[in-house]
Amino acid sequence: MLSIVIPAYNEVKTIAGVLAAVASALPGVAKEIIVVDDGSTDGTREWLARNAPAGQASFAAIGIDADGNIAQSIPVDASVPIRLRVILHSRNLGKGGALRTGFAACTGDVIIIQDADLEYDPVDWAPMYALIQVRGVADVVYGSRFSALPHRALYFHHYMANRLISLLFNALYNQTLTDIEVCYKMMRRNVLQSLRLTCNDFGIEVEISAQIARARTWRIYEVGITYYGRTYAEGKKINWRDGLKALWYLAKFRVVAIK
Repeated sequence: MLSIVIPAYNEVKTIAGVLAAVASALPGVAKEIIVVDDGSTDGTREWLARNAPAGQASFAAIGIDADGNIAQSIPVDASVPIRLRVILHSRNLGKGGALRTGFAACTGDVIIIQDADLEYDPVDWAPMYALIQVRGVADVVYGSRFSALPHRALYFHHYMANRLISLLFNALYNQTLTDIEVCYKMMRRNVLQSLRLTCNDFGIEVEISAQIARARTWRIYEVGITYYGRTYAEGKKINWRDGLKALWYLAKFRVVAIK
């Protein structure tokens, strides 16, 4: 089973589309979708409560009806289930806090992170999943937005910040990854179980990568992915302060003992 962890904060406009895209990816693979609403105030948590009134629901597929809700008309295929579980935070903790909650609830053999916006396309999971479950050569697979695949041209300072963070990470942790801040990180369950995560903010991206690299055990791969980036007007949340924090976390997690 594939566990998909989706941290969501004020994404009422996109959450339905994301769930439909996630459900249709990797047909034939059973999926556990865990959505952690991180204290949304725009109607996201109400939409989730309406579509999973008991905090969970099962589907054979997820379609969206004319009212923007999950279509319930398709009977569940028990052989390839899609299970949706919703967890509601009473207050906003941050992306890291939402991911930690979602990770604790995972039961799948393989886990991937999916943002609740539409910047990333689950179609790109196929080569990542194949490296882990089909060919069996990888324990962790990163997506990379810095590739020949289509990606939206946005802010130069974001591009430079991401490249700088990845460059410094590689120098400190002896890796060759091109995009450690990417959302798409897919890993085997035993990799997730080895992590001891503490960050509640966007620093969790560095913390995950640092602990994986420091273990010197896991086989790490990277594949190009498409990227449909948003502007701030469209809902982008990360800012320059998160970039500065990432630089601090790079140094901190290089020396902090993993308990």
